Amino acid sequence: MRSMILKICKRLAGMLIMVLIVASFTFFLVRIIPGNPVQAKYLSLVSKGVSPYQANIQVRALYGFLPQTSLWHQYISYMVDLFHLNLGQSITYTGDSVSQIMSDALPWTIGLVSIGIIISFVLGVIMGVVAAVKRSSKTGDAVTWGSTFLHSIPNYLLGVLLIFLFSTFWRLFPVGSPYDASLKPGLNIPFLASLLRHLFLPIATYVISGYGGWTLSMKSSVISVLGDDFILASELRGMRRGIIVRYIARNAFLPLFTGLALTLGFMFGGSALIETVFNIQGLGYLLTSSTGALDYPLMEGCFLLITVAVILANAVADVLYTVIDPRVRG
Repeated sequence: MRSMILKICKRLAGMLIMVLIVASFTFFLVRIIPGNPVQAKYLSLVSKGVSPYQANIQVRALYGFLPQTSLWHQYISYMVDLFHLNLGQSITYTGDSVSQIMSDALPWTIGLVSIGIIISFVLGVIMGVVAAVKRSSKTGDAVTWGSTFLHSIPNYLLGVLLIFLFSTFWRLFPVGSPYDASLKPGLNIPFLASLLRHLFLPIATYVISGYGGWTLSMKSSVISVLGDDFILASELRGMRRGIIVRYIARNAFLPLFTGLALTLGFMFGGSALIETVFNIQGLGYLLTSSTGALDYPLMEGCFLLITVAVILANAVADVLYTVIDPRVRG
């Protein structure tokens, strides 16, 4: 029991150190991006009638660049705020905290990406088994070539194609917003129906773009398991093929489980292009817009959230992996 507690404490300490390292790296990284956000904001305020002196003070206060404050002083201030769970104020969304902005965007990304990833994963695992077991048939070839083709299409390009076909050409699904602006959000049928129609194409994009990769990975894993000794022994004993396939699928699924957990962790940043294409203001959209506007606090907040999500997803995957496969327990 004591050793287990010690192991957990070491794991948590390692996770905390990793978060601090990434936060430090991100702090300096965003500040070497080409461009001068201070000068751009200064000129914007002056063009609106603010005096040069006041504009200079406002810009420095917004970006945390107080007079005679060095970069290292800014870094120390940032880390102190981070320990107090204060991510600062956004430059783009004046007056709003980074935490509030990200919490408003979080449900859109989680809802869209998690549904798309889970559906594509389930379909990919099933079709990967089919492609491996029937790899010498036309069915297996069709599944493999179709998955390869879908996997080769960039997700944003696939999103544009779906918009053209189902929104512009056939006008079946609306795009440009997550729901009809004339409806009041809530648990009512009109709003939920509008939400489903508006989000169908983004979810379909996630499903189609992820399906091919999961199918090919599962096929490769199943084929490698087919060569194991226990499969040959099962066949020699006359075990029914359906039971053998279940054994194969279970053992082949294990390598994909860690990939699924990490994919769910990366979903906060991996949705940037699709959210931008469909104009859905999730975390990916925030990351793209904050990078274009050089909104340092919002960029740092988005990168930090992605880091924490990936680290937690990896830790959860390790724990659940031992539950699924008792052989790795030590």
